[in-house]
Amino acid sequence: MTDSKQPARIIVVGSANQDYIVRVAVPPAPGETVLAKDLLLQPGGKGANQAVAAARLRGNVSFVASVGDDADGALLLRELRSEGVDTANVEIINRGRTGLALVSVYDSGENSITVVPGTNFSLTAERVHRAVTALADQAEEAIMVAQAEVLPEIIEASIASATRAGARVILNLAPFREIPAELLRECDPLVLNEAEASALVGWEVRDVETAGKAVAELRARTRSIVVTIGSSGAYWADQSSEGHIAAPAVGEVVDTTGAGDAFVGGLASHLARGASLRDAVELGVMAGTFAVQMPGAQSSYPTPGDLGMESHLGNQPVVSAIGSS
Repeated sequence: MTDSKQPARIIVVGSANQDYIVRVAVPPAPGETVLAKDLLLQPGGKGANQAVAAARLRGNVSFVASVGDDADGALLLRELRSEGVDTANVEIINRGRTGLALVSVYDSGENSITVVPGTNFSLTAERVHRAVTALADQAEEAIMVAQAEVLPEIIEASIASATRAGARVILNLAPFREIPAELLRECDPLVLNEAEASALVGWEVRDVETAGKAVAELRARTRSIVVTIGSSGAYWADQSSEGHIAAPAVGEVVDTTGAGDAFVGGLASHLARGASLRDAVELGVMAGTFAVQMPGAQSSYPTPGDLGMESHLGNQPVVSAIGSS
């Protein structure tokens, strides 16, 4: 879509991790030692990933987070700024250890991830409230994006502050955790993968059919809902319509790390431009599908040119009015 109106500010509240990625043929059995083929260090964390994914697709993105005053924290900040993400509200914790993720990527393209939260758990509800409120107040329109790699009170503060400030709320409930029903009601949309949707509805979601059933059950509990289904795309619903967006076929799945974050970033960037939920989900599916064809998380995220959408999303990044200091 093309629109001369300034896109809504995207406020991402969440985690920033240094990813230590090892490639192995298959997961080791209990007690077994396997040799890795490679070790790759890349910036990650669901919050930072989604901020970068949205910024790559020309979103006007501000990030609210905490990192340590260590080498990993400095690297993460440099990477975020180089992507055009406003980091003015990323707190540097004195003597803090920046969060990290230990990622194993298998020959199948699937992965397993262990997260050490570090300074992600230093983020406070008071700081989040101040930052979200100020950023939303300074923008004509705002969208707040949150995930669950932070403490429960941070999720609550993010949603409550965004709602009071009149900002749209996107919650990616990953990794899954129970949250109060009144918070779910504010999500527009609530974004889940099959495992997270299964945990929320209490039965297995595994394909397009069961995703549709989960969406039908959950749409009454929130403003809108999206369930991603891996290579099968995503099923979505708002209060008036619903549908399935199929994922384009890919030649080879190289690495699924961060593909869900690419989806959320793409979704948020298009909603910020006034797109319908259906069209935003379609862009999210395109972004996630692009990401699985390359190794790593942030390094695999597409630009408008990668998706053949220069005329829709433009070639120039959106520059934050706040800056990136």
